Amino acid sequence: MRRLYIDGAWVPSACGAGVDVVNPATEQVIDRVPAGARADVDAAVAAARAAFPGWADTPPAARGEILAAAAALLADRAERIARVIATDLGAPYVLARKVHVGLPLRVLGSYAELARRFPFDGERVGSSLVTWDPAGVAAAITRWNYPLHQAVCKVAAALAAGCTVVLKPSELAPLAAYELAGILHDAGLPPGVFNLVSGTGPVVGEALVTHPDVDVVSFTGSAPVGRRVAALAAETVKRVGLELGGKSPCVILPDADLGEAVPATVDGAFVNSGQTCTGWSRMLVHRDQYDDAVRLAVAAARAYRIGDPLAEGTRLGPLVSAARRETVLRYIIKGEEEGARLLCGGAEPPPGPGYYVEPTVFAGVEHGMVVEREEIFGPVLAVVPYASEDEAVEIANGTSGLSAAVWAGDRERGLAFARRLRTGQVHINGAKFNHLAPFGGYRPSGLGRELGVAGLAEFLETKAMHL
Repeated sequence: MRRLYIDGAWVPSACGAGVDVVNPATEQVIDRVPAGARADVDAAVAAARAAFPGWADTPPAARGEILAAAAALLADRAERIARVIATDLGAPYVLARKVHVGLPLRVLGSYAELARRFPFDGERVGSSLVTWDPAGVAAAITRWNYPLHQAVCKVAAALAAGCTVVLKPSELAPLAAYELAGILHDAGLPPGVFNLVSGTGPVVGEALVTHPDVDVVSFTGSAPVGRRVAALAAETVKRVGLELGGKSPCVILPDADLGEAVPATVDGAFVNSGQTCTGWSRMLVHRDQYDDAVRLAVAAARAYRIGDPLAEGTRLGPLVSAARRETVLRYIIKGEEEGARLLCGGAEPPPGPGYYVEPTVFAGVEHGMVVEREEIFGPVLAVVPYASEDEAVEIANGTSGLSAAVWAGDRERGLAFARRLRTGQVHINGAKFNHLAPFGGYRPSGLGRELGVAGLAEFLETKAMHL
């Protein structure tokens, strides 16, 4: 069984219990991590608290140099770590290399640069000097679907800000977090500045959220757990950041190119086997173009190749666990019960081992159906008709507001439509994700932002000195 990383060393857990790490493509146990205990959290937080004054006083440029060294190590180890993620999460290797490792590599580099150039020393506002100080000890609690990216978003921002960190990764796909711990250790991070405690949410997660010496909690996960995190953290008045997912729409306006927009929407819905909080799981199409769009969506979905994540040509890997697959299959059954038309895929999993779900497309989906309003977190696309742009806005804004997409005949029309959407980010005509822009949602999709300057600010306190 693996160990925990506390105060610069790999140490055994105070709890002898462990959690098996299962390869979702083979259903075989490939590793085992400590289940973690409150005593482990106490030790990790104590180490982070003791290390905080020294790290906070470290010149920001020096903090940036360590993050840059970590980025260089991640680049060197990228292929191996991509294979780790393909094995414990089930993401196809190409996706694991390009996105699961490539994106956090860019994020880590951006925070290395931001640590060097952010004006921590302050700026004059009238007769006052406004400065930014590190907020203290940060607890980073991440989900399993982008295990390295989510950890880097939180940890790199906190370290750049001058905070110390305790990371709790999901027990479902924890191995990327262990790789990150090794990288930060080898990059020369001082003992106690970063700590890793694996385990379950009810034990390790709640111990972190309620710990009196934790100043900031940054959580990514489901909305019900996010509400509990916020309630528990409120007892000690901690700063809380929540990224809670959503049911993201992709609106195709009548003057858009269907041949480009529809396959791109299917890709956005099925990326990472649909286990993406920003996935375009609702495709909104004008009634006059509905049948053509449905035909294109089914053709695109049927082109997906399911298989071994490490095999060449695989586009759709398994879901992360048997429980996750059962949840997705129940949603598919519910969609049929509600009257949506199942055009491909369905609730019958492919033969053989692995937690696979066939790429699934529903047509005849009405606003308000369960498959239209609830986050399924699997390769399931709901195609929803609309009669006018006003109705499209109403449907798109009818669920939580994390992300959205718009396809239009020209960028200005797409931008005008995007301004009407109550969501944290909108991709216009297939624009790429920008890791320097703020990431987060409106309303039930969460609180606060990650990435870029906005992500750094989540770990800073603002001080006004009146002169």
